[in-house]
Amino acid sequence: MPATPEKVLEALWPPAADGAALYAILDGARNEGIYPAMVESGCEYECLYRGELEPDLAEAAPYLLKLSKDHPFTYWLLGKGWGDSWGIFIRSDASLRDLRHHFRKFLMVYDPDVKPVYFRYYDPRVLRMYLPTCNANELQTLFGPVRSYLLEDDDAGVLLRYSNSPEGLQVQKMPLAAT
Repeated sequence: MPATPEKVLEALWPPAADGAALYAILDGARNEGIYPAMVESGCEYECLYRGELEPDLAEAAPYLLKLSKDHPFTYWLLGKGWGDSWGIFIRSDASLRDLRHHFRKFLMVYDPDVKPVYFRYYDPRVLRMYLPTCNANELQTLFGPVRSYLLEDDDAGVLLRYSNSPEGLQVQKMPLAAT
C-alpha cells in the first residue's frame, strides 16, 4: 500500500529527531515537473553538475535541496514523487554547499574498461542495492558528513534508513502504512 505524504513526513521528521537538517537529492530526469516546481519553491538548492547548463540538461540534472517539514514543496514532493524513485533524502549537520561538494565526488565512476560513466546513486533503486555491497572504507567515504540516508524501499509503503556505525552499515525498515 502506498504511503501518504503525512506518513512519510512523520518518518522523515520523527518527534525525537536528532536536530540535523534534512536534504534531498532529486533526479530531474525522473519527472518533467521536478525542475520547475523546485525552481518556483523558494527552497535553497544547488545543481550537482558544475557550470552553466543547457536548458534540457538543467531540467534533467540532479539537485541537492534543503527541505523544511512545513514547506508546501516538501508536501508536493512526497505526494507526487514518493514511490516513483525521484530521489533520496539525507540527514546531515553539514551546509548545503559542503554537502554539494561531498556528493559531487560520486557522480562519475569508471567501468571495467576505465571508461567514465555517470553513477546515479541518488536513484533509490541504485542506492539500496549499492550500499550493502560497500566495505568499511567505502561506507566511510560515502557517508562522510551524512548521518543517514533515507529512501523508499521497492515497497513504497516502507522507508529505509541507512546509517554507518563501527559495526558497519545499519538498515532500519520503517513501515509507513496508514493507521
